[in-house]
Amino acid sequence: MSPPPRGTVAIAYALSATGILANSIILPVLPDIARDLEVSTGQIGLIVAAASFPGILAAPLIGVLADRFGRRPVVVPCLVIFGIGGLAAGLAPSFEVMLALRLVQGVGAAGLVNLAIVVLGDHFEGTMRARMIGRNALALTIGLSVFPTVGGFIGEHWGWRASFIPYGASVVMAVIAAAVLPSTRPSHAVSMSEQLRSARSSLRDPRVYAMAAAGFAVFILVFGVATTLPLHLDEEFAAGALTRGLLLALPAVGAGMISIGMGKLSERWGAWDMVPLGFALIAVAYAGVPIAPALALVTVPALAYGMGEAFTIVPLQDYAAQIATPEHRGVVIAVWVAAARAGQSVGPAVAGFTISTIGTGGTFVAGTAFAAVLTAVSLGTRPGLKARGLAPG
Repeated sequence: MSPPPRGTVAIAYALSATGILANSIILPVLPDIARDLEVSTGQIGLIVAAASFPGILAAPLIGVLADRFGRRPVVVPCLVIFGIGGLAAGLAPSFEVMLALRLVQGVGAAGLVNLAIVVLGDHFEGTMRARMIGRNALALTIGLSVFPTVGGFIGEHWGWRASFIPYGASVVMAVIAAAVLPSTRPSHAVSMSEQLRSARSSLRDPRVYAMAAAGFAVFILVFGVATTLPLHLDEEFAAGALTRGLLLALPAVGAGMISIGMGKLSERWGAWDMVPLGFALIAVAYAGVPIAPALALVTVPALAYGMGEAFTIVPLQDYAAQIATPEHRGVVIAVWVAAARAGQSVGPAVAGFTISTIGTGGTFVAGTAFAAVLTAVSLGTRPGLKARGLAPG
């Protein structure tokens, strides 16, 4: 496999970081948005879900287009749509208008994180691919540690609307990507309909179903806590936007500790060996937040939660790249992203409902039970998958 053109790897990492900017930069100011736009804390999770929901349908289409026309012609428009939609959402006069603009932004976001994995999968194989995807996850965790802090700082000093300004950076990124990403496009001797039929054949692989189901479940948990934690910190500890941002950034430290060594971990363990551990760590973290008697002690479950994220998300991303053939890599990875986007949409909605009925503490208890069930299911299905030669890793 030929080495990637200069700057391609850096662009892939930047795409991932830009993609997670969608929600991470504004999470600390969600309570402030709810107060200013006069909506309940149960409804505020829709702002998070709105930027994720379009990816359920858009990500597979974007994957097909990237497989047919090349990576660059799809990446650049996604970055532009993401940036303009995000900037406009910060000017929204009402909650309803903000939701509509966040949906537009979500269409652009649907082509960022998945195409970053596609680009890396195009140029690396085996352990090296796992290592590069682990480094990509490290770039994500750095973003997740920086963006909430930046968003909280901006919100505390200049108001929540100013926290939407960093979305404009993706327009600049679009110009850079247009100059750096390879201009090559796949040569297809088949029609679009034949390409779609061939892609459907690849998607019938049971390993794709296992990958998608695990991704859907973990992102319900990830975005459930992303919605619930800032509200819990606001209600239980009266934490300001900057403090909320700092605590929301802590999981990235735990995730980074795992992600940086993912290349070596993948040499010893398959994905299904790591996924149950990840779910178990998330269960422990969910259980720890509501019983923390002081704000400082929330840091412990926050770190454990980040480690759980890394033990689930990174191996599944690598597996998506592993099972996909080059001509269908975009669409297979897009299925992973569509499942993740579905989880990102369901997680905040469910969290909003449970927050309004049983409070933030009760929501964390419910999340603990869900993560414990997922731990048992992933452990229970592992032997059967391996016996059939279907286990990831």
